[in-house]
Amino acid sequence: MKSVIYHALSQKEANDSDVQPSGAQRAEAFVRAFLKRSTPRMSPQAREDQLQRKAVVLEYFTRHKRKEKKKKAKGLSARQRRELRLFDIKPEQQRYSLFLPLHELWKQYIRDLCNGLKPDTQPQMIQAKLLKADLHGAIISVTKSKCPSYVGITGILLQETKHIFKIITKEDRLKVIPKLNCVFTVEIDGFISYIYGSKFQLRSSERSAKKFKAKGTIDL
Repeated sequence: MKSVIYHALSQKEANDSDVQPSGAQRAEAFVRAFLKRSTPRMSPQAREDQLQRKAVVLEYFTRHKRKEKKKKAKGLSARQRRELRLFDIKPEQQRYSLFLPLHELWKQYIRDLCNGLKPDTQPQMIQAKLLKADLHGAIISVTKSKCPSYVGITGILLQETKHIFKIITKEDRLKVIPKLNCVFTVEIDGFISYIYGSKFQLRSSERSAKKFKAKGTIDL
């Protein structure tokens, strides 16, 4: 093994490798220094013992690449969305007939949510499902309000925010109804559910985690 490690280059090997052959002592000193640098944690005796038994995988040091932080794309703020009028419904789109397919999709969504609306289905279960469901596309009516002009308004719900409902009526009029001090009804397949707007002032995305009380007095 030692003769193999410290084998001197022949003249032909030196010419092929374009190196100058060095003396045996210099070659041995170079190999020892190289092994010492490559295996710094091993003692000379352990290094010799290991060379006699098996091949040695020389240690190497990897360069750690710096991880570049990915910049997250910032979305538009609420003010910017309002300034761009992204949620405004254009006058030519304020037609009741345009949103009837949305209403049909909503009815199918509620049927699937309630595992089918059968005559023996418990109304309390439907009420609990509707309170947490997405109401966009539902036909809602104002049954009670402290403002008499709101009572009787019926239409398809187009937009819901924390404090208001935007609905389109059969007369193609866009109405903005505040939730506060109003009671709404939602009807589907003969089941009627009541929504008390004063207790419903949440965004639609927040209602799924909201626990509504089943009992208690509710005032306008």
